[in-house]
Amino acid sequence: MNPPLPRPGRRPAMRRLALTLTLTAAAVLAGCASAPTPADYADQQPRLDLKTYFNGPLVAHGMFTDRSGKVIKRFVVQLTGSWQGNQGTLDERFTYSDGTKQQRIWHLTDEGGGRYTGRAADIVGVAQGVAAGNALNWHYTLRQPVGDKTYDVQMDDWMILIDEHVMLNRTAMSKFGFHLGDVTLAFNKP
Repeated sequence: MNPPLPRPGRRPAMRRLALTLTLTAAAVLAGCASAPTPADYADQQPRLDLKTYFNGPLVAHGMFTDRSGKVIKRFVVQLTGSWQGNQGTLDERFTYSDGTKQQRIWHLTDEGGGRYTGRAADIVGVAQGVAAGNALNWHYTLRQPVGDKTYDVQMDDWMILIDEHVMLNRTAMSKFGFHLGDVTLAFNKP
């Protein structure tokens, strides 16, 4: 007795299924690749001390890009920071390229051991940050008005101190795990 012959069109379908499963597995593994952690920067200099860097006046220039990389909005931020013990205040005053203005006042706490927390009126809950070496990684939820609606978006915020005057900041914005866009900032401390 002879084995049954494969039905026409079945092998290409099986190959497509195998290819689809292979590509899906590769995408899952790529998504599991380890993201950077503050500990990766522990040996980097100069050391970022928020109480020193965010003390006094600063200015930052930034932009928001959508997920395709298109610049949606540019802005300038005038900042003033002050600290008393482990408590800090950071007053941010934004001027956007469309002429709108916004203010955010952060209330920061140095929890010790490179850990920081922060609160502001448009932050849902408490921002959590970890600093090591020249880097700080913040995680928080920002309540963002868009037109007539308000959305809570997750922020994965990295600050990297370049030298005593310049710090670069990149923030990935997401909602339900979907990447919405990025905020890029360059801080300058006189």
